[in-house]
Amino acid sequence: MTEERAGYRRSAKSPRGEARRRELVDRVADELGINGLVDFSLRRAARAAGTTHKVLLYHFDGPEDLLAQAVAQLRERRITRALAAATGETGDRSLADRARSMWPTLIGEESWVLDQAIGLAMYDAARYADLAREASKQYLPALLSICPPAWPERRKIEVAQLILATLRGFLIEWRTSGDSAGIEAGLTALVRALEREEAASD
Repeated sequence: MTEERAGYRRSAKSPRGEARRRELVDRVADELGINGLVDFSLRRAARAAGTTHKVLLYHFDGPEDLLAQAVAQLRERRITRALAAATGETGDRSLADRARSMWPTLIGEESWVLDQAIGLAMYDAARYADLAREASKQYLPALLSICPPAWPERRKIEVAQLILATLRGFLIEWRTSGDSAGIEAGLTALVRALEREEAASD
């Protein structure tokens, strides 16, 4: 990121201001989904949003703030699709089936951009650690929602964390090695583990 933060005030949180911010974030997220995070700058974002970088600095606390919100928007789109895949067919699917059905969505569309975001957080944690922290915060509620409703909250959290960590590891493997056979074997093992977890509560 090449541009320094300027001394503009962030927009007040009026309904109109928030609507404008959401509109700008949506447009920048669309652009990131096509071109990725490399060489991201406020001027590039401004072109995508059809405005000026000064307008963006009025609405956001600099390029890192705008980038984080646009990445969060892309991630929210991915989570929405993953939940639809997990729950859309029938309401009585097992947790194992629901978790397994998310995988094609996780590697589709904007997945490469979201993987870049995690890589950026690992490369320069001082500036971009929130890109990774916010990912966990966004994914966990979705994973908790597919756990059996009768489970105690603590158990849901434990299993959701297991699914999150495992799928995140598979995403890294898929992105770096492309070992689809190995990932498929791992997914099969995850399904078995979740089936055992569910059977233990019957």
